[in-house]
Amino acid sequence: MKRLMLLGLLASGLVSAAPLNIVAAENFYGDVARQIGGEGVTVTSILSSPSQDPHLFEASPSTARAISGADIVVYSGIDYDPWMDKLLSASKNAKRRVLVVAALTGKKVGDNPHVWYDPATMPIYARALRTELIRRDPTHKGQYDANLKRFLAAMTTVSSKVASLRAKYAGTPVTASEPVFGYLSDALGFKMQNLRFQLSVMNEAEPSAVQTGAINDDLRSGKVKLFFYNTQVTDPLTEKLRSLAKQGGVSVVGVTETAPPGLTYVPWMLSQLKTIQAALAKK
Repeated sequence: MKRLMLLGLLASGLVSAAPLNIVAAENFYGDVARQIGGEGVTVTSILSSPSQDPHLFEASPSTARAISGADIVVYSGIDYDPWMDKLLSASKNAKRRVLVVAALTGKKVGDNPHVWYDPATMPIYARALRTELIRRDPTHKGQYDANLKRFLAAMTTVSSKVASLRAKYAGTPVTASEPVFGYLSDALGFKMQNLRFQLSVMNEAEPSAVQTGAINDDLRSGKVKLFFYNTQVTDPLTEKLRSLAKQGGVSVVGVTETAPPGLTYVPWMLSQLKTIQAALAKK
């Protein structure tokens, strides 16, 4: 009798089943998972420190254990986090669902892998996650729907800020140490310079003398208005570029590949957009 009562309560949603276990390769995906899933999920984010170089990450046994026990795994894909493919292959689980965000957004290998900086990415991912959560836990559909609606409403503040900045500053020449901010720069309508140099740095290849000379000249002479600097990946070359930018009166805007501590996705994006707005207002 008690068993039948418990089953009835579970079906009605008055008693919760165990939370679904979500493992996200990067903390911004984990943050959105937490917002959409609410009390129905537990979330583990693997890359979570803005002082950590994501390109140097090496998976630990604890990371492998977390993935092996996950109900849902989320990662970026297109070679940004290739260690995830290896860990998933080493831990087969037919019941586990894997969301590859780049694939959800139609990106492919060779595209800029920093897909979370595209304003269109997180709404697509959030909807896909909501669908999977409802498939796994249909009794809490109302909760997941409400959480998605709340998140999408918050995302409109980002799109509105992008639109207002684009209206005022589209065509502004900018450059970067590597293409971390590329998608959001495109959304803002900026004219991004030195892409080949940035790709060389991102792929850990030595930029050519021509590429290095071009970005040096843009920064030293102030031909660009902003220099986007990846604060998580630094070396003598990128530090020299930062120095040249300051000498040329080019505003340096620090960007990160993971969300800073204490900031969820929307406030993180807004904080960077406000920094850009303040820098351009001085020009």
